[in-house]
Amino acid sequence: MRWADDGFRYGLITRALHWLMAGLLAWQFTGMAVKLIVGRAPITAFWVGTHKDIGLLLLALLLIRAVWGLANLKLRPPHQPGFWGRAALVGHLTLYGLMLVVPSLALLRQIGSGRPLEFFGLQLMAGQGVKIDWMTAPANAVHGLLAWVLLAAIAGHILMVVVHRFVWKDGIAERMIGR
Repeated sequence: MRWADDGFRYGLITRALHWLMAGLLAWQFTGMAVKLIVGRAPITAFWVGTHKDIGLLLLALLLIRAVWGLANLKLRPPHQPGFWGRAALVGHLTLYGLMLVVPSLALLRQIGSGRPLEFFGLQLMAGQGVKIDWMTAPANAVHGLLAWVLLAAIAGHILMVVVHRFVWKDGIAERMIGR
């Protein structure tokens, strides 16, 4: 297996970024589901306590993944021609857009909250001590809603992997999953 994409399958770096982000997104959504189901409890406090840090990590990984993807653009396996290829392109762009917007809104809210910006206990930015409503309002309004839309898009992505692998048996899923 090569490090870079090769036109037929995704390389180790692309796969590692994909599966690392998939695992972290699963952590995020599981934590929010536990919060909704269990309510206030020690397990919820632990899980939700990592939410901001993991969200910031996901945003950083997305930016790395975008730079890597653009650097490998001519080496990436192409989408299928026709309707399904265009649908896959739209689906992937939707996933990337939501993975950018959802944590960016939360980051904007954190900066606008007046509190320090921390990443796993390391202070990245001092708090201003003053809440800035125009920065906090967008995330307060749609961060959670768009996160659930992202989850629905991820579910659609997984469904299409299952279709490619077990119904159409066209080898598309193996480009990221492997053999």
